[in-house]
Amino acid sequence: MNAVEIEEAVSELALKPFEAEEFPFSFLEAFGNKSTTIKKLRSGTSNKTDVEGAILQRNNIHILTSKEGKVTESLETLRNSPSTQKSKVEFILATDGLDFQAENIITGETVVCEYKDFHNYFGFFLSLANITTVKQIRESAFDIKATSRLNKLFVELLQHNPDWATIERRPDMNHFLARLIFCFFAEDTDIFKDDNLFTNTIQKISDPDASNTHEVISEIFRAMDIKKKDREKENIKVWGKKFPYVNGELFSGSTEVPKFSKIARSYLLHVGSLDWKQINPDIFGSMIQAVADEDERGSLGMHYTSVPNILKVLNPLFLDDLREQLEKAEDNSRKLLNLRNRMAHIRVFDPACGSGNFLVIAYKEMRKIENEINVKRGEINKASEIPLTNFRGIELKGFSAEVARLALIIAEYQCDVLYRGQRLALAEFLPLDAQNWIVKGNALTLNWLSVCPPTGTGVKLQGDDLFSTPLEQAQIDFDNAGGETYICGNPPYIGRKKQTDEQKRELKKIFGNRSKDTLSLDYVSGWFMKAVDYMNLTNSDVAFVSTNSVCQGIQVSVLWSVIFAEKVNISFAYQSFKWSNLASYNAGVTVSIIGLTKKHQKRTLYSINAKEEIEAKEVDNINAYLVPGDNLFISKANKPNDDKFPMQFGNHPYYANELMLDSVEARNLKFEKSINNNFIRPLYGSRECITDRPRYCIWLSDDEKELAYKNDVLKQRIEQVRKARASKTKDKQAQKLIDYPHRFRDQHVAEKELLVIPIVSSENRDYLPVNLKASDAIIHNKAFAMYDAPLWNMALIASRLHCVWIGTVCVRMRTDFSYSNTLGWNTFPLPTLTQKNKEDLTTTAEEILIARERHFPATIADLYDPEKMPEDLRLAHERNDEVLERIYIGRKFKNDTERLEKLFELYTKMTTKELKNE
Repeated sequence: MNAVEIEEAVSELALKPFEAEEFPFSFLEAFGNKSTTIKKLRSGTSNKTDVEGAILQRNNIHILTSKEGKVTESLETLRNSPSTQKSKVEFILATDGLDFQAENIITGETVVCEYKDFHNYFGFFLSLANITTVKQIRESAFDIKATSRLNKLFVELLQHNPDWATIERRPDMNHFLARLIFCFFAEDTDIFKDDNLFTNTIQKISDPDASNTHEVISEIFRAMDIKKKDREKENIKVWGKKFPYVNGELFSGSTEVPKFSKIARSYLLHVGSLDWKQINPDIFGSMIQAVADEDERGSLGMHYTSVPNILKVLNPLFLDDLREQLEKAEDNSRKLLNLRNRMAHIRVFDPACGSGNFLVIAYKEMRKIENEINVKRGEINKASEIPLTNFRGIELKGFSAEVARLALIIAEYQCDVLYRGQRLALAEFLPLDAQNWIVKGNALTLNWLSVCPPTGTGVKLQGDDLFSTPLEQAQIDFDNAGGETYICGNPPYIGRKKQTDEQKRELKKIFGNRSKDTLSLDYVSGWFMKAVDYMNLTNSDVAFVSTNSVCQGIQVSVLWSVIFAEKVNISFAYQSFKWSNLASYNAGVTVSIIGLTKKHQKRTLYSINAKEEIEAKEVDNINAYLVPGDNLFISKANKPNDDKFPMQFGNHPYYANELMLDSVEARNLKFEKSINNNFIRPLYGSRECITDRPRYCIWLSDDEKELAYKNDVLKQRIEQVRKARASKTKDKQAQKLIDYPHRFRDQHVAEKELLVIPIVSSENRDYLPVNLKASDAIIHNKAFAMYDAPLWNMALIASRLHCVWIGTVCVRMRTDFSYSNTLGWNTFPLPTLTQKNKEDLTTTAEEILIARERHFPATIADLYDPEKMPEDLRLAHERNDEVLERIYIGRKFKNDTERLEKLFELYTKMTTKELKNE
């Protein structure tokens, strides 16, 4: 269950009559506990309590329904219960159906409220559902509740008005939803003079059977588009005249409203009963966009990007500089005025703005700084000089574009209330400004200069309705007074394999003749290139959130060689981290944040340590791998250029699936079919290497083919391979292999022993997995192999040095390592090794193998779990690292950053030497 679903379930529970015996089970069910779990608690088999009548779920919660008026005493009983401590519960909860009290045993936080209100604190208990972003959700509890209610209304209206669910009418439905959001906010913030004016009018004027609800709402919308002096002649109903004139074209055009069922009317009134003063426009906008998007509704409410993550982009891009200038200005009135004037001309442009959360956060942060200036200058309550028109955006989806503009309007009002007071905020809020600064369109086909033109340029591109702008242009009908422009955002990533043909054409057009290999690029690359082109014509800097793959593997040379050629450099960067959302699994996607500039300024490299703290380091230059050092590109090498042993792919079956066996099939063939044991070999790919659970394969030399054919089972399997290859008529290699159905395409084996290196392995391990296998092992092409390699090569692969190199220069699968022999092993910079060095490294590799052997039958997966790694194995690796790193610099490296700096320095020398020798 996600947070929205949990909120709905908890709210429903709070509305039901209180049943003391059932409450603990219903409460746990609301947080996603399965019926089997509840059944075990009911029967007592998993209820570990020592308190009569209580329910205890180990590691989670201890619940007691108490006698009336005894809630505090019951909570104390649970707190003092030995089973509470023994079972390591996180929460204790007591209620009598009138009062409700709970405590987080770990943090000491408490909830004390009336029973009927406990649903408002659902976020307090979210760790019961394994949702780890509890703090973020608790801060946005209202937004989740509002999203949940609006979603119910939206779905009910679509079911009752199927024509409104069509593609043609979806913009009308989205527009209707945007109008509702404004009305709910306005009636709770005194923008509408009477309290709950919108909701109360619908409740009193519309019929209980909902037959005329749509007509009442339509009349309200019509009234808000007509000036008060004209309402008499326009025959506005008496109850409609209470509503203010809104303008801003929010209520212009059609005022048609979908018809309501009784259920939909009930939902509407329920939404109106919420306290909309609590709305966070940056959070709510992101959540609500999923309501209107059928593809995203399954993850409803989960599209919120946390403010700290957004500030990772905005702070180093320009906000840190503004705060620094504010600090330097101290109380100097002239300097403060100059800073305020500068801020009034700063433009923030998000060319993939979604529902506007980057723009909203930027606006709110700038208003905070402006207020500090006003306070220092003694100009409290001064009207803001930061116009919303300086916050520009492009968004492909119409509803998101509408919500983005609405979110900024709400943010402006909330900032005015905060910094100037309710009276002044209200006095200047209505009518809304008719200017539009959010464009609906495709950012990769639009000309960004038309949306956010250079300083002093007047732009007059007309549209008929702000909330329904032309697809190809903005309605920007005001003089552009921009100074600096800061481009930011979180554009769509979309890897090359998932791009549509149209998206591939867009990338090709953007890069033009500058790159011939756009097919290898992620879609986000288009935003980087458009931004660079914009930077060439304007005073602007850029920072985007991007998949970390644009800084790994082959994409690096394709993308960054073009960017660097435009005299653009990386101003700051966050190395790989997880850009999480509010989903219960909170997986997120692994990203980097990359800032671009044409200015000569300090470069800052950020990283997030194990404690989730941000570490910053000033460097001379940040290269395309987000490492301090010169701009260079790691190119594939067909073979090592030093003493390292060649590494190659394992054996490709090439449609020889019938020659591969699971353990049961292998055992049957060996013991029941009298097949020569030498014909059955263990088969290792990446997974089998890590889990040490091999599959098996039939492995025959050409000389053994005739003998194998004497066995009917083997003959049948071999013939199946022949048929499989013969069926691939367009595959020339398959056709050549038809005459060799008894074997894999490749026939690589070791004489003594071999090293097997998984292609994909988890990033959670401190070291890359590498395993030593006997000569009978066959390596599948899903792993790399080194046949009869000197053991000191294993010491290199198992080192921290090699791990950070692979993590930097090779492509990753999410954050997991994706090993490459040509890009990772052959290019790995290695100083010249003496015979003594090789002997020492052989010894440290043997020590690692001996340490592993002590824990037999533990596997690589078991041994290299960072939480459970045996101490002797860790010490063996640390010894290996120390021996190897002393060869590089005479001591151990301080950290991974220092390791990478040295490796890139050596790579530069290595490639320079190669060029000289050519």
